[in-house]
Amino acid sequence: MSRLVVGVDISKSSFSAAGLGADGNESFTGSYAMDREGFIEFLEMITTHCPDFQEVLVGMESTGCYQINLFSFLSSHGIQAVVINPLLIANFAKLSLRKTKTDKKDARTIAKFLVDHQEGLCQLSLSPDLQDLRDLARERESLSYLLSATKVEIKRVLQTIFPELESLGDIFTRVMLRFLQAYPSARRVKAAQPKALAKALKHPAGGHKPSFSAEDILRASRSSVATTSPAKEIILQGKIATLLHLQERLDEMTQLLTDLCQATRVEDFKILQSIKGVGPKTAASFLAEMGAVENFPSYKKLIAFAGLDPSLHQSGKFIGKSKISKRGNRHLRRAIYLMAASVVTKNAFFKSYFLKRKKEGLAPQKVLFAVAHKLIRIIYAMLSQRTYFKGMEAL
Repeated sequence: MSRLVVGVDISKSSFSAAGLGADGNESFTGSYAMDREGFIEFLEMITTHCPDFQEVLVGMESTGCYQINLFSFLSSHGIQAVVINPLLIANFAKLSLRKTKTDKKDARTIAKFLVDHQEGLCQLSLSPDLQDLRDLARERESLSYLLSATKVEIKRVLQTIFPELESLGDIFTRVMLRFLQAYPSARRVKAAQPKALAKALKHPAGGHKPSFSAEDILRASRSSVATTSPAKEIILQGKIATLLHLQERLDEMTQLLTDLCQATRVEDFKILQSIKGVGPKTAASFLAEMGAVENFPSYKKLIAFAGLDPSLHQSGKFIGKSKISKRGNRHLRRAIYLMAASVVTKNAFFKSYFLKRKKEGLAPQKVLFAVAHKLIRIIYAMLSQRTYFKGMEAL
């Protein structure tokens, strides 16, 4: 139990803090600027009331990016800080009948929440290495979403200026993207020389070749129902340039993420990848979002942390449909979902379990979540016991 618990309510330019002593009584309140002077003034206030930083716990709501600098400042001075899901604070605040809302009151509410729940908040504390790992994982995830959205936009433009091209094969290989930058429409393809098209379709270093030829593309362009639009051609070229840049950034983030994970979580990284179907990218993302397995007393706590725990609405004789709560870490939930989708196709043990649950009559989506639960139970046991996956002998 900490001698001093401090709740912090953060905004862009300032933050309010409320400190509670071990007896639950208020030690101090104050407002500080979100700059170095404000941070130092806040630190001096903490020091005045509890010189031993090992006895201090500071909690703050997740506010996007505004809490990161204060969190890092406190961590660098040896003060344990935790970032709390705003939903938990909002639900906790509803226990009070008073509807007054001020920054100081919000800080006091966070402090009271910490007093009541500090024993169960250890998984919210991040080391600098884990914070870096999580930042890289989330940046990679963001790039993946942008990449997918850009591909959709490229398909939408192509549907107007060369709709037949997509039916020939994969248009998102590097060779095809480079080809489309030079010949972005059926009109441009028809106007080109066959030899020039064939040259543009060759990879400069060999590499992966398209499943269709320059002749196939030329034939499709001659029978195309495409609309002539020079403006859309320019737009398509720009979107392809964006896509290639995003792909380079994604590859860079993937390499940085896996390198950092190997440097900081080497054994955990190997344990996860001993499960056939779990690759380095999803393993690194999972570890970044989960943190240390020791922070979870049971696999059920990990399932709840990911928001994969069942949620059931029941009132009197009415019983609603069971579904997952989705109240946990959405980034961790996505990593688990990707791992589950992969192991059911590449791992004999999980494929067998998938088919078994499917025969029991579960809907496909529920079968996949059942696999996800099974996967979490096994991963939790493996990481806790420091063992590797043993196939059909798995727990």
